[in-house]
Amino acid sequence: MEARYEERITQSYPIHPEVFDRLYEDWSTLDKFQRTRGVLQYMAIVIHRLWNSNDKDPLIMPGSVPLDDAVVRNKSIHYLPNGWEPVIEREIDGPRSAAMDIDGHDTRFGSVQAARRVARTIFLGSAPSNAAQTVRGIRVDGILLGVSQPGQAVGTYEDVIKRLRDRLHYLYGENDSYWFDTRPNLRREMESRKANLKDADDVLPLLRDRVGRVFPKVNHFAGVHVFTPSGDVPDDLGAGPRLVVLPPSAGYRSQDNGPAVLAATEILEKRGDAPRLRRNRLIFLAPDGDAVQRLRDSARTFLAWRSIVDDVQQRRMDLGTYQVDQAKRAMDLAEDSLRQMVRETYRWLMVPTEELQRGKMVMRWEAVSVSASAPSLVDEIENKLKEEEWVVYAWSPVHLNRLLNQWYFKDGVTSVSALRVWQDSCQYLYLPRLLNAEVFVQTVAAGCATRDVFAYAAAKDEARYLGFAFGNPALVTLDADALLVENSSAQNFQMGLEDERAKLARQSQPDDLSVTSKNTTTGLTAQANDKPEQSTADKANLPTRFFGVVELDAVTATMDFSTVVNEVLQHFAAQRGVNVRVTVEIEATLKEGFPAAFQRTVRENCAVLKFSPADFEKE
Repeated sequence: MEARYEERITQSYPIHPEVFDRLYEDWSTLDKFQRTRGVLQYMAIVIHRLWNSNDKDPLIMPGSVPLDDAVVRNKSIHYLPNGWEPVIEREIDGPRSAAMDIDGHDTRFGSVQAARRVARTIFLGSAPSNAAQTVRGIRVDGILLGVSQPGQAVGTYEDVIKRLRDRLHYLYGENDSYWFDTRPNLRREMESRKANLKDADDVLPLLRDRVGRVFPKVNHFAGVHVFTPSGDVPDDLGAGPRLVVLPPSAGYRSQDNGPAVLAATEILEKRGDAPRLRRNRLIFLAPDGDAVQRLRDSARTFLAWRSIVDDVQQRRMDLGTYQVDQAKRAMDLAEDSLRQMVRETYRWLMVPTEELQRGKMVMRWEAVSVSASAPSLVDEIENKLKEEEWVVYAWSPVHLNRLLNQWYFKDGVTSVSALRVWQDSCQYLYLPRLLNAEVFVQTVAAGCATRDVFAYAAAKDEARYLGFAFGNPALVTLDADALLVENSSAQNFQMGLEDERAKLARQSQPDDLSVTSKNTTTGLTAQANDKPEQSTADKANLPTRFFGVVELDAVTATMDFSTVVNEVLQHFAAQRGVNVRVTVEIEATLKEGFPAAFQRTVRENCAVLKFSPADFEKE
């Protein structure tokens, strides 16, 4: 746009003034580069190469310098620090360079060799610079000046600058200026490594580890299974439900048969090749289908930055102090972003349920979103399970009684195995999902303590219930013999027990009316006078204390002790004014000695149960 520049072109013809500006202003600052002689030597080599190749450019421009020629390339890097030759061969010029590849895959660029001409121009304008410079590189207008020829569209070169910026590893860009350096552009290096990562080998193992870190505790869950195949998810009653975390490929998008539902159904129905029995013990956590791709991208970014930092620490990569700090900061930011993306992605809680529709059980999935900002994901999941009543943490005996009447006490059935009811609740999706067996035991204990719902029996001997509890506390156990008894049957059996006890009580009382009657006044008087004396004597001879010792089998102690309570202890509790004191004495021996951890556990439990005394000793 300046008339004076036209004069400069005329005076410097056939060499473009920009070439002289770069050589005299930039390259002359190099120690080994002689200002006049160095320019003459360099341009003589360039002109000779262009003349031999029959170059048709109207001027010898910065973009015309044939860096793909070995002589020109060697003369160019002769004045520069070590490390420039691989940069030129890999990215700037040559048959295997990225610039050549860009020209070869886009005819708009290849027709004018736009990528190579721009890369050569940037090299000529930035190679002599150093990291200490305040302003580095060559501006876009200088690049266009060094490549544009009459009749060509300037926009083509502007577009190829952006393509090079996104592709080249050793090209830097900042504030509309670009320059090459022997150290790789960290952002470009990261993007390159990121593109080479594989989902199965690199991304998935990292996500499994980072999702697993979200669950440092399991609370009431029997286990948390992250990206676990169906064959490795246990099929047991467990100490609580199991949380199955689905992989990123099983994203949830609120449709009926999406990837999350299909993956969860496979685990729910089978354990490997075998059918799953305890289906009602599984809860599922699925990733959000719309956030999965961002999660994968965050994982790839972190892995790429971590690999750069590892290469620097292992001396496989040479970076300056500034770039090392930059890489570490970028890795830390990527890790924080990944941690947040894990919480934002894994937020769909899914549970299977079954409903009776037209006489047939139909399964459906229910899902609810959990908060990503909650301090603890496990706590948030448990809160949602309570709110939605998908897991029962405390159960009313009334609800259990309704369930028994609906599914068990029908067609003349008056009792059912307590263990069976608990196991069924772990298997069938239409039954309540209890937290654990303790919830069921507490519900049974609360129910049999009244006479409003059902009764409990420790066992049954023909037509007689053993350890029967109906309207009184019971020590409930979940074994093969324990029974739950329907209310009307329990009332009838209770009435029979009360009749038996009343009969026994009458038989044990002294018969004061069985004295032989006398017709004489003297005999009657004597009999009347004798009765008080005999009654007082009898009372004086009655025992006032009971003491009994029974030895129980350690294996069946729970049921045996329940029988002792119901058949013996309750008789004393039913009498007025009777003071009852029960002492449990436990003696255990082991020839090899009890381990320290075992001793500690027993001592702690005894302290909680207020044993006094309770300790270990040597015989």
